[in-house]
Amino acid sequence: MTRRGVALAASALVFNAFVWGVSWWPFRELQSLGLHPLWSTSLIYFFSLACVTLVWPRAWHSFAQHPQLWLLAVAAGLTNVGFNWAVTIGDVVRVVLLFYLMPTWSVLLAWAVLGERPTRASLLRLLLAMTGVLIVLKSPGSPWPVPQSAADWLALMGGLSFAATNVLLRKLEYTPSESRMTAMFGGGAVLASGTALMGMASQLVPAPVWSSSWAGVGLGLSLAFLLSNMALQYGAARLAASTTALVMLTEILFASLSAAALGAAEFSARTLLGGGLIVLAAALAARK
Repeated sequence: MTRRGVALAASALVFNAFVWGVSWWPFRELQSLGLHPLWSTSLIYFFSLACVTLVWPRAWHSFAQHPQLWLLAVAAGLTNVGFNWAVTIGDVVRVVLLFYLMPTWSVLLAWAVLGERPTRASLLRLLLAMTGVLIVLKSPGSPWPVPQSAADWLALMGGLSFAATNVLLRKLEYTPSESRMTAMFGGGAVLASGTALMGMASQLVPAPVWSSSWAGVGLGLSLAFLLSNMALQYGAARLAASTTALVMLTEILFASLSAAALGAAEFSARTLLGGGLIVLAAALAARK
């Protein structure tokens, strides 16, 4: 790939990171207007899926030829369920840091799926990232560094799923791009709506309340996620998994700045130290 191609792929990933990094605000706005983040995610991805299907109606045909696209759909769906829900109910910076244990998961998944055997240096980076996570998770009131809330668990699950999404995009780069987009949008739509329905049955998720006031926010967010996911599948399919993980770390910057500006995060010394180790481990992953 030429330098221009690499720069274009990296720019696409930065755009995706920006959309995800600031998406917590519109999700919280929609929740305040009666639309739970799971219903928002379902709305966004059904809209995106309809757009892709209208433009490429034969995109679904590739699922019969490439069954691994179903795995991509599940991974992308779980990513959105985990992150979008967590970032709405938890501390924004803490959620994003736990979500970005993703480069650590990428080392293990790339070994299992892509056959990229980890080196001694990559294992040391894995240890560095895990140390950072333990520092972030260790709260003064808990004797053990374990997830303290539903937001923590959702963020960790979302990060693992996002790592799987990036690895699968790399593995499935030979499939039509419209089929990969269909898998990602379809997975996001079906898993978000399915989880929301199960949440309603257990009274964890309220039923959506129709309001014309959230229609504009929902449409704008839908278009942003449509473009950002197109950018993600373009960039991740053309760059190494470790490089994708590094570039996507810019989401932490976008999320932190927006959360600081709107008072949606707590910047404790523990969070800054642990987050620094996580970011350092991910940055070192691309130096090779």
